[in-house]
Amino acid sequence: MAATVQGCLELQLQEVEMLLSMFPKKGEINLHEDAVPSVQHYLRNADGALPPRLEYSITIDVGEAEGKVELQVLLPHMYPHVPPQLFARSNALHRQQQLQLNTGLTSYISSLDSGELHIYEAVQWVKENSLPYLENSKISSESASKEFVVKETLHRMWIYSHHIYRQELKKKIFDCAKKLNLTGFCLTGKPGVICVEGLRENCEEFWHVIRYPNWKHISCKHVENIETEGSINHLRLFCSFEDLQFQAHGDYGLRNDYHMDLGQFLEFLKQHQSGHIFQILFGIEGKLSDK
Repeated sequence: MAATVQGCLELQLQEVEMLLSMFPKKGEINLHEDAVPSVQHYLRNADGALPPRLEYSITIDVGEAEGKVELQVLLPHMYPHVPPQLFARSNALHRQQQLQLNTGLTSYISSLDSGELHIYEAVQWVKENSLPYLENSKISSESASKEFVVKETLHRMWIYSHHIYRQELKKKIFDCAKKLNLTGFCLTGKPGVICVEGLRENCEEFWHVIRYPNWKHISCKHVENIETEGSINHLRLFCSFEDLQFQAHGDYGLRNDYHMDLGQFLEFLKQHQSGHIFQILFGIEGKLSDK
């Protein structure tokens, strides 16, 4: 098994090197600086833990003024013997059009032979098939603006996890929230709580990204939707995506196994007009201390 994993990771590095040579301009490929070195380190010391999966994005010019489509790539350790996780997104596409584009992309990738490298083929497919969706999106947007004021919906998700400790996971949460223009917070500790608010499609994409492939003991406890005309920004309860860490007094043994102070968290929620969420998350009514 280890030899097979090593072989797959070596192929993934070769593919990344090829893509970097094909897309040399700054910003065309977004790859974390530690991604490749961590895989190379594992290949030199294969007895250690598996490295984080290779994750990067490629910005694809499909030929329109606004015709930029970003292909997000997440590679399982056994790729190319198992399919890559791909997601094409563009700010110029409506949610339904983006869904249709990704359905087509997934279907195309599943038709290719297992064991072969497919990311460049995926890039070419996106380049050749995105333009009709972008043109239709532009036409429908122009028609909508003439007929009525566009209504937007603020989507707010309250997510509960048994715990949130790992730095790799926290980085993924914060990077994804920033990329998707989401506000809210991530509460580190045991239990862990995440709140994200923003456009519905962005919140749903966040939820899809952070729980893949199988984050155990995580669930979306509650969803709020508020419709408004124009921008949703005045409906946000948070002005940024915050890093919360509440630690109760006392020694809990392991340094990274601390329980959060529920009283402090309840106070924080009430300061942000969300005290009612406490009972939804924990099944008990929150009470502040008299101190």
